[in-house]
Formats: sequence, C-alpha cells, structure tokens
Amino acid sequence: MISLKPLTRRIVYVLTFEVFAIALSTVLLMSMAGGDAKGSLPVAAAVSLIAVAWNYTYNLLFETWERWRGVTERTVWVRAGHAFGFEAGLFLLIIPLYMLWYGVGLWEAAKMEVAILLFFLVYTFLFTWIFDVIVKLPTGYAKA
Repeated sequence: MISLKPLTRRIVYVLTFEVFAIALSTVLLMSMAGGDAKGSLPVAAAVSLIAVAWNYTYNLLFETWERWRGVTERTVWVRAGHAFGFEAGLFLLIIPLYMLWYGVGLWEAAKMEVAILLFFLVYTFLFTWIFDVIVKLPTGYAKA
C-alpha cells in the first residue's frame, strides 16, 4: 500500500482519475458517435476540463449558500440536492458541446450525456474503491 500526504493524495487522485476518465470516455463517445479517437478525444478532454471547473465552481457556490443560510449539517436531503444540482449543471454545460462537436440534435446529445453520466456513476465508485486499496487513507480517518 502506498502512503501519501493528504494534499499529495488528493492531487494524485484527481490526476489519475481524469487520465483514466478521458481514456475511457473517449472509447464510450467513439462508440456512441460512430467515429474514431481523433474525433472523440478532444471532446472527452473538454468534458473533463468542464467537469473539474464546474466541480470547483459549484462547490464554492454551494458552500457559500450553506454559510449564508447558516447550514451546519449536511442531511441526506442536502446531500441529495447537492448531487442533483451538480449533475444538472454539468448536464446543461455539456449538452451544447456534444451538439456542436458531433452535429447532433438536443435529444441525441442528451442521450449521449445520460450514457456518460451513468458510466461515471459506476466508474467513480470503482475507481475510488481501487484507489483507496492502493493508496492508504491519511491517518486520522475513522475505520468504516
């Protein structure tokens, strides 16, 4: 098992996650669009960049909203709202990219994004699990 400092662990996690995400989503986009890697790799990289930027922006806005509202605990409903808001925003940001790049209509672009979102649901779970097995959690984390 590898042991890293917390900041280094987070950086390695994000970089590794995104490299594999771009490679795997390129393959998925290729199969949906019926094209080659040259046609889908730029879109996969752009989606990754959009997702990272949106993640930072959305969480900044969400945490500002929490402070403004005096939220001191994230209930199941707050977490569900957070997740839904993040995914809805990402969905709206990425649909135009698919429409422009692949020359498809709204419905086709939406189907592509739904497929990508479902892929990422599974991918994130599996990647995080494998990463946690390989890279030890920093000390101080409670055992589950």
